[in-house]
Amino acid sequence: MAQGQASNLDLVAFCDKYISGPTLPQARTALMRLSYPYEESVLPEVIREPLYTLYLPYDDRPHGELFASNVQLMPWTEDFEIDHEIHTVRLKDSSNGSHTSSACTAAFADVINEAIDKDIFRTIHEQHSEMFPILGAKYPVRLERFAADLFGITARGAHLTVYTMTKDGMRIWVPRRSPSLFTYPGKLDTTVAGGVSAGETPMQNIIREAQEEASLPAELIQKGIRTTGLLTYISYELEKPGGNESCVVPDMIYVFDLEVALDVIPVPEDGEVKEFYLMSLQEIKEALATGEFKTNSAVVMLDFFIRHGIITPDNEKNYAEIVMRMHRRLPFPTSA
Repeated sequence: MAQGQASNLDLVAFCDKYISGPTLPQARTALMRLSYPYEESVLPEVIREPLYTLYLPYDDRPHGELFASNVQLMPWTEDFEIDHEIHTVRLKDSSNGSHTSSACTAAFADVINEAIDKDIFRTIHEQHSEMFPILGAKYPVRLERFAADLFGITARGAHLTVYTMTKDGMRIWVPRRSPSLFTYPGKLDTTVAGGVSAGETPMQNIIREAQEEASLPAELIQKGIRTTGLLTYISYELEKPGGNESCVVPDMIYVFDLEVALDVIPVPEDGEVKEFYLMSLQEIKEALATGEFKTNSAVVMLDFFIRHGIITPDNEKNYAEIVMRMHRRLPFPTSA
């Protein structure tokens, strides 16, 4: 492999970084030496922090994890009980059971609103966002999408890969993200992708995003789309220049395929995409290896290659580990 190029396993490791257990900080540091593209000496200090586990009222199951530095920065209210000895954050039910769902949603909103007003976290960058559900909660609880990562809550995304067959073989429509986007500006991406909001199914999300991002009509999507699986991993979003927080990011990505005719051409619509390219498999492989793709979109592309027989056990020595790390069992509830 040429120096500076990422292997397929590297691409998965950039997303799947999580480790838990009694020696968490030490074990996490060891894992990061293997899977994070920096020497240990320059790893952010946050990697050596303990993680705090998030609990909801009347529920002994963990629903998220927070780095200690975020616990210190968060403008907690009396609705949350913080235990620094056993590293837990427990949300209390201010309604005493009379309207637990709305009380919990309001408690998260109070903290998030304060964080936005005081501009504490770069992750939410003084902006409100659509509501995301806390998956598997015993009662509906919602919080804003941009803030979900701060609490280490499992996110749901949906990705659609649109491809076409030419006389020279398969080509895939690949967008380049707008340079004005807050996250991963200018990176290559999945054809259509978005976060699944509260009250929305993955399919509904793809239909909406396909129209908004690529000007692809709902009729086209509904006629030819194929549901092809689910990817799961847990990443760390580590502090970046200008930022002051790091996050645990458990992720579930519903993946879809759509084969289209040559005359179907995605067109940017909502400003999130700069342009679309019809790329050959070789061009995509080269772009993956040189880090041109958004990290989780690279994993989605690898999954597409595996399902279509482009990556096989015969041509990829790390095939088994790649597949397993794209399908991690998450330590939090996942039911919608």
